[in-house]
Amino acid sequence: MRVFCASVATETNTFSPLRTDLSDFAQSLYAKPGEHPETPTLCSAVFPALRIRARAGEIELVEGTAAWAEPGGLVNARTWAHLKGEVLDQLRAAMPVEAVVLGLHGAMIADGCVDCEGALIEAAREVAGPEATIGVTFDPHSHLSDRRVANADIITVFKEFPHTDFVETAEACVDLTLRAARGEIDPKIAVFDVRMMEVLPTSRAPMRGFVDQMIALEAASEALSISAIHGFMAGDSPDLGAKIIVVTDNRGEAGRSLARTLGLELFSFRGTTRPEFLTARAALETAVAAPSGPVVIADVWDNPGGGVAGDSTILLREALDMGVADFALGTIWDPMAVRLCHAAGEGATLDLRFGGKTSADAGAPVDARVTVRRVATDAVQSFGRSVVPLGDCAVIAVAGGEIVLNSNRAQAFSPDLFTNLGVDIATKKILIVKSTNHFHGAFAPIAADILYAAVDGPYPNDPKKTRYTRLTRPVWPIVETPHEEAAA
Repeated sequence: MRVFCASVATETNTFSPLRTDLSDFAQSLYAKPGEHPETPTLCSAVFPALRIRARAGEIELVEGTAAWAEPGGLVNARTWAHLKGEVLDQLRAAMPVEAVVLGLHGAMIADGCVDCEGALIEAAREVAGPEATIGVTFDPHSHLSDRRVANADIITVFKEFPHTDFVETAEACVDLTLRAARGEIDPKIAVFDVRMMEVLPTSRAPMRGFVDQMIALEAASEALSISAIHGFMAGDSPDLGAKIIVVTDNRGEAGRSLARTLGLELFSFRGTTRPEFLTARAALETAVAAPSGPVVIADVWDNPGGGVAGDSTILLREALDMGVADFALGTIWDPMAVRLCHAAGEGATLDLRFGGKTSADAGAPVDARVTVRRVATDAVQSFGRSVVPLGDCAVIAVAGGEIVLNSNRAQAFSPDLFTNLGVDIATKKILIVKSTNHFHGAFAPIAADILYAAVDGPYPNDPKKTRYTRLTRPVWPIVETPHEEAAA
């Protein structure tokens, strides 16, 4: 069996002051055919999963490009045309194929294309033909369009948030796609529109139980695959919001019924799923008063994983104003400040302006006398089995705290964000990270407590206030009773 695979992925915050072009993909991952690393990455884990099948002699694998850019602003039209054209040209050259497997994110929006993944899947269908089996993986923070469902045979989505199961999701997609291509199963996709936009961390109830329920239903053969799209509130998409996907073996009606049941259960969780969000001061006061550390404080809305810059200084300024000591913060994105620290060298003391460069809503730059503790080139952190590039970095000491400055935007995933750069987190009372929930899995084992600080800034975190221009469906919380309004 001849199988083609490729991956084009990013998460687009259409309200972000940033813009995304080919250089952003090059900074994170841009692997030509055959050059994908052996370690899996978030949206391209289908590559190593398929390589295992190829080494076993099960398939003949033809690899295309794998490209990933850190979440950011609108993708420019030329970059999208280039990436889409490159993958489709590779697929044409690979023909004939029995199967196509695409590792996608699901929230990519380009200038002139609102549904990039839908356009790519549809074009791949046109090239591969109606008899080929197409399998795709998505991140749950995505927009599921009818166009995607109509042109894919298999859809699997990370169940966990934080996305600790991205490898398992890729392996499930590969397995089901190959089984379908061999005629062993006849997949039918059912979708239920939950009509809800909410933050749905699976590290806590009620979402923990909901994910366990999906896994149990799959194990009981109620469906080949069950997935929950959470939606991505920072993307101006007509398909905004949560949806349930159920893939069955030629049991369309049963799949639709199960999708509806699960979807209405998910809808019943509205307003109950978020952890307690504190103000910056309240979070810092709670952490300072804690009997032991480290206490982890998440700056949830200045999260580069949501497409913002990650250079907000608001929480940091609060800590400095309060005289908080024994803290570490990771990271503040500031390539210029990093360059100055590298030029000064380790041990140097200098006046440095850092942070607050990309948005009027992210606080003013900090001007401080700092000491350069550590400089590093091509620094990395880990996310499960994946390696996340941070670019050139510097650790600076400021008024009792240590701050990691980086040149490649990335949210905090792991404590090795600090330890790889020589920061002794065992001596810190407080660790401040820029992430909504992906940090949780790796930080929870070392944290005395975890607090979430909701600091308003460039991320549109309230759908009721966000000025969506493409959303015409009723969706909670913009509409209190969206299902009744849709039925009417």
